[in-house]
Amino acid sequence: MSKNLYLSALEPKSGISLVALGVMEFLVRNLVRVAIFRPIVNMKHHNNGEDEIINLISSYYNLDIPYHKMYAYTFEEARTLVADKQYDKLLENILVKYQSLEDEYDFVLCIGTDFESDSSAFEFELNVEIANNLGSPVLMIANAHEASIESVVRSCRFAIESFEEKGSTILSIIVNRTPVALQEKMLQALEEKLQTKTDLIFSIPYEETLDRPTMAEIVKSLNARVIYGKNQLNRQVSRFVIAAMNLRNYLPRLENDSLIITPIDRIDIILGTLAAYKSSNMPNIGGIVLTGYLKPDRLLRNLLQGMNDLVPIIKVEEDTFTTAMKIKAIHNCITSDSTLKIASALGLFESHVNSTALRKKIIDYSMLFTTPKMFEFSLIKRARAHKQTIVLPEGVDERILKAAEILIHREAVEIILLGNVQIIQNKIDSLGLVLGDVKILDPTESEMLDDYATTYFELRKHKGITPDNARDVMSAVNYFGTMMVYKGHADGMVSGAIHSTLNTVRPSLEFVKTKPGSTIMSSVFFMCLEDRVLAYGDCAVNPRPTAEQLAEIAIESSRTAELFGIKPYVAMLSYSSGTSGVGEEVDKVKKATDIAHQLAPELLLEGPIQYDAAVDPVVAATKMPESKVAGKATVFIFPDLNTGNNTYKAVQRSARAIAIGPIMQGLNKPVNDLSRGCIVTDIVNTVAITAIQAQAKKGLQT
Repeated sequence: MSKNLYLSALEPKSGISLVALGVMEFLVRNLVRVAIFRPIVNMKHHNNGEDEIINLISSYYNLDIPYHKMYAYTFEEARTLVADKQYDKLLENILVKYQSLEDEYDFVLCIGTDFESDSSAFEFELNVEIANNLGSPVLMIANAHEASIESVVRSCRFAIESFEEKGSTILSIIVNRTPVALQEKMLQALEEKLQTKTDLIFSIPYEETLDRPTMAEIVKSLNARVIYGKNQLNRQVSRFVIAAMNLRNYLPRLENDSLIITPIDRIDIILGTLAAYKSSNMPNIGGIVLTGYLKPDRLLRNLLQGMNDLVPIIKVEEDTFTTAMKIKAIHNCITSDSTLKIASALGLFESHVNSTALRKKIIDYSMLFTTPKMFEFSLIKRARAHKQTIVLPEGVDERILKAAEILIHREAVEIILLGNVQIIQNKIDSLGLVLGDVKILDPTESEMLDDYATTYFELRKHKGITPDNARDVMSAVNYFGTMMVYKGHADGMVSGAIHSTLNTVRPSLEFVKTKPGSTIMSSVFFMCLEDRVLAYGDCAVNPRPTAEQLAEIAIESSRTAELFGIKPYVAMLSYSSGTSGVGEEVDKVKKATDIAHQLAPELLLEGPIQYDAAVDPVVAATKMPESKVAGKATVFIFPDLNTGNNTYKAVQRSARAIAIGPIMQGLNKPVNDLSRGCIVTDIVNTVAITAIQAQAKKGLQT
């Protein structure tokens, strides 16, 4: 089941609060703990300092959640971060806020922006990016009021394409505020044009009363004083009339639910209005606003006190013109004290939206891909859950030190740096880094060197190693660091920023060895594309794996992917799909696929299969229509190192993907390699991955 749903309006006044109420109504009936979250709030319209929609939902459903937890940024804060080129920070902090709710609640209803700013295009792009990075299915809300059927369909199609380009799934489309006369035609057109995208398309008719402000909303907006009629503030107002002419010309302009605005000293207007209100032949007005700095005189007070069942009469200090402009600018909305509006909104939703089908769709939804932001965010969070000690042999490298600072301040791991203590400390100082009391060890000066050398000699003496050789070998940072992992003085090691892959992994192959059930060490790269994270194996270690080794790599890669939240759909890659091709390499992949099926029958695995058939649903439908993997593969197993290494680098450079790895697998304890071209973020991610692998080795739940 999905743990979230993202409501995204497509334009202003789409009625997102109505849909939020309707969705919350069936959520709270079926789940114990439901939260709401607005990534971005627009403080242009707020209720006592709180976002109107948050205030409405949290008040009506009695959500016991502090207000500051239910949103991440104001619109202005978000725009400033984007202008300052801190888009990643914006998305990361939104994820942090969201995740804190997801951890505590059964379901989080995410509500997008309300398009009340002056940058509709910017708001739309924000919603697309946020929904994708939250890994949330989307319920789109379009506004059909005063729009043609063609324009609504066009707007929905454009929005669907934008969301799908980023990897989001459209769960349902609700066209709100549809003219009653166009209800059937609107639904028919939407279903004809868009049903291939989603089968849940609904249209909610326009209800004029929801667009009318109540007297309570007017009182709040004007900061007015209620003179009479406090019990009738739920009356709605359809229009306002400025009463400045004589009664003969003014009274014919009255209509039902009119709001009368008049200076407080116009007793004639006030008397005439009240007389009209009492008359069964005249319209039933909504209320009266008295303007000006004067106080009600004795005559007016006596008059009003002697009448029963008065409409609301309120008083403001401003002049008539200023008051009229303020009323005209009132933002109509559904508020927590608008009981009639709430009832009307819920009635409309339940009458025109199949909430049972929508609920089932949410329950059945399973996110296929993990987004890059979610992936990176989860790494630090999971590493922090059971803090591990990771040794970094390349302590003199600037990138390593900067990554160590980030990891320490995020409390993700304990760090041990290897190298000359004074050189490393000087570098830390010159870079202005704050690493606290991080542990720095010089292998040549360490009191553990003798013990490590003795252990290495015992493990490798059958290879002709002498005690003196062992001491020299153990003086090298990569061997010393690997021995720390072997002896349990560290939980994992990350190297390779300076050293080659061979120099990084050779010590592991010599004495850490492969784990029981594994015959080889292999690797995966986590490829962070724009909208998803994929696993590529093996692109770094084994030049020409046999069919048996290829099967082992596939099973091990699927387990690694699953450990890091990627649902494994495994594609055994070749230059042909299914039974279409022949040749030695194709036969090897076929054999590897059969072996993998025998060893792990529960695994969703397909092979041989071409890359395009593995990732593209359209191609998959043509080449392998019966496959459960084709078109949605998440784990890709390459037939040899030449193919894998070139492919990952081509994707990395051409698609501007972030490649995290290689992540070593099959070893007794985690030792991971870095690319010599790595950046600080790569190091942070790899260290976190190593920590999570160490947790898994110990059976710790993360």
